[in-house]
Amino acid sequence: MNMQRGVDMNKKILAIFVACALMIPMLTSCSRSLSTSSTTQNPNINYAASTTQAGAYAEGTTAGASADDSEFNTEEYNQIVENSYMSVASSPLSTFSADVDTASYSNVRRMINDGSQIPADAVRIEEMINYFSYDYPEPEGDDLFTVTRELADCPWNSESKLLMIGVQAKNINYDELPASNFVFLLDVSGSMYDSDKLPLVVAAMKLLTENLREEDRISIVVYAGDDAVLLDGASGEDKLEITAILDGLEAGGSTQGSAGIKTAYELAEKHFIEGGNNRVILATDGDLNVGITSEGALTDLIKEKAETGVFLSVLGFGTGNIKDNKMEALADNGNGNFSYIDSILEAKKVLVEEMGGTLFTVAKDVKFQVEFNPEQVKGYRLIGYENRLLNAEDFADDTKDAGEIGAGLRVTVLYEIVLPDSEIDIPETDLKYQGDSEIKSSDEWLTVSIRYKLPDGDESQLESYPVTEEQYSGDPSENLKFAACVVQFGMLLRDSEYKGSATYDSVMKTLSGLYCVKADPYKEEFYSLVKKMD
Repeated sequence: MNMQRGVDMNKKILAIFVACALMIPMLTSCSRSLSTSSTTQNPNINYAASTTQAGAYAEGTTAGASADDSEFNTEEYNQIVENSYMSVASSPLSTFSADVDTASYSNVRRMINDGSQIPADAVRIEEMINYFSYDYPEPEGDDLFTVTRELADCPWNSESKLLMIGVQAKNINYDELPASNFVFLLDVSGSMYDSDKLPLVVAAMKLLTENLREEDRISIVVYAGDDAVLLDGASGEDKLEITAILDGLEAGGSTQGSAGIKTAYELAEKHFIEGGNNRVILATDGDLNVGITSEGALTDLIKEKAETGVFLSVLGFGTGNIKDNKMEALADNGNGNFSYIDSILEAKKVLVEEMGGTLFTVAKDVKFQVEFNPEQVKGYRLIGYENRLLNAEDFADDTKDAGEIGAGLRVTVLYEIVLPDSEIDIPETDLKYQGDSEIKSSDEWLTVSIRYKLPDGDESQLESYPVTEEQYSGDPSENLKFAACVVQFGMLLRDSEYKGSATYDSVMKTLSGLYCVKADPYKEEFYSLVKKMD
């Protein structure tokens, strides 16, 4: 009883301290930024559910929709221009960065479940594909990856083939993971008041706290109109203290995110563990409105901080005012990943079930380059990864930043492949000073090359994998069939010009015959989302 009274008293003291340290009022309503932006934004469409009264977040809790909130919607997404067909004769190389972000899928799921209209630029197909697990072989021995290649007929376009590239990173047992130096960087501004924001942040961070170890070091930084350090390098064993601090958080005030970022990285450097896992975990709606607020300036700031060797995980929360563009930019340029948390179940998936993949990097600056053989392939189209494209010369340039892959995670890539006898017309570029050059004869259709660095390395390693007709199957694996369903679903949501014969009904029919859908609750949930859209 005395111990419980002490914890309650600590909570009250901490709540008062946070308010004083940040010099913010305890607001009872969410203050939303109505600033305009060059990114996709429509204040007249209710993309998301409304806010609800803040309180303890319970499993299964969701925000309820309200027509009155549509005029306040200021969600922002970067514009996506879909990849088009490319001629192998003119552009034989396709180069891009790895991407293991999953935010787009859970965000789109939130919109579908709320009955909200889905902006096309919120649909990033590669993130939808990579949300799911696939049955790729595990690496053996000292291998860091396995790379699966598979060819099949394209289900939505009879004039093309479908290539799937599946990279499976090595898994690491939890007990073998290096010590962690985590800084929880938590947005406690007024816009975080709703039940699907700060209360859900607290619940999510408690899940992570339960899995901390004695050797782990934890710091907590909060920011609103200013920033404050609430915990400075405590042991992961101090779960009672960490939980008490989380329970004492209150939302209010403006959003000085840049100041919080600087302080968080200072603490991460202060407690830096050589050979360990040093990471800032940012939980926010991305609605920064004080200090450095533009996407470009934030990108410059986070690029500078990434040089410290500290990684970044961005967790997005909330509806109605989320700044997806800013959160994605922070993750992409901060050696990090980006997840959107729409429920306590999603928090459990990201921070518990996939903890190693989310928080422990096994390879950084991971780049893909696919070289197509013009003798075997006329054209190709990379599906998704529009915001991850690189110049061909960037592939071998170790100074160029690229994506990170966490322990046990997968990266799945799909291409439409157009063969020489296809009726698809792919324009070629006529070159004045370069005539027809001799083509080296080969039965290879293409070669997949991957460059990556070890987490503490500066020089990249190269691995290459050829693809021939032997990888073709008239009866593709469930991996490819399911991934193709996700692609079609994404194209339908975007109303893509490349959707071909895809329909929600055809996607449902394919999914209903897959064992993996019945065996995997996340894939089963995907089936239910397709059914809602049909």
